[in-house]
Amino acid sequence: MKVTDHIANASQTLFSFEVIPPVKGKNIEELYRNIDPLMEFNPPFIDVTTSREEYVYIDRDGLLDKRRTRMRPGTLGICAAIMHKYNVDTIPHVLCGGFTREETEYLLVDCQYLGIDNVMALRGDAMKEEKYFTPTEGGHTYASELVRQIVDLNAGTYLHEVVETDQCADFCIGVAGYPEKHMEAPSLKADLKWLKHKVDLGAHYIVTQMFFDNRRYFEFVEAARNLGIQVPIIPGIKPIATKKHLQLLPQVFRTELPDDLVDAVEACRDNKAVRQVGIEWAIAQSRELRAAGVPVVHYYSMGKSDNIKTIAEAVF
Repeated sequence: MKVTDHIANASQTLFSFEVIPPVKGKNIEELYRNIDPLMEFNPPFIDVTTSREEYVYIDRDGLLDKRRTRMRPGTLGICAAIMHKYNVDTIPHVLCGGFTREETEYLLVDCQYLGIDNVMALRGDAMKEEKYFTPTEGGHTYASELVRQIVDLNAGTYLHEVVETDQCADFCIGVAGYPEKHMEAPSLKADLKWLKHKVDLGAHYIVTQMFFDNRRYFEFVEAARNLGIQVPIIPGIKPIATKKHLQLLPQVFRTELPDDLVDAVEACRDNKAVRQVGIEWAIAQSRELRAAGVPVVHYYSMGKSDNIKTIAEAVF
């Protein structure tokens, strides 16, 4: 079922979360162990991330050979496994970075074969060794181009031909929104214009980047609505878990942490206490968001579920 249908059929705020495929060499059982405790909250869908490729250096007789590799492949396989085990919709993240247009088309065709109804269209980040995002040769530069390709495929228009069929794909397309603007955007207003462009092209819903001040989300939604964006806007929540997050999250995600949260984390003696602060802060955020009638509260689990379970028990 499409995300938009889940939202339309719901009588209250839904619970959803995101998982990360295991690294190469690991099996899926650890992922299941983190998903199992969250299924009691009836998530209608689960997002599965896709990782960019990265460089590794292989020692060949004293010379270092630079090669590209993916440390967390298997997004589509993970989606299929979760669907089979839990009978829940899954949403693979489809990236511009690291994929050609043809590879993207093959991935989308495979999604259609598997009965996957939703995809998340993202540009993706720069590779670890790159300061700025560099498009893959033969791939897309912007998420809007990716949205257009998915919309075309929904209409039966493939890259090199129009396929005559009465069984076209019908993907529900999600895109990212940034309550504190994308790090590369000159302003929030400019960023919202690009977001509207993706919606005008055919995106069906928006999931926000993490934020820690709900005021940012409410103001973002109001600005989006004033610009004519009417699709569902799902808030994304990430509970702080370690002191390192005080530096890491603003640096990587360009999000601002409220002073009260910073003070509370800095006062903690260890990361166990930090984790509890993060849980309590996320509970307060989630309760306010749910009271405001948001369609879904979406949690970035980062591969661990114990704190998300505690939050969900208090909120849902």
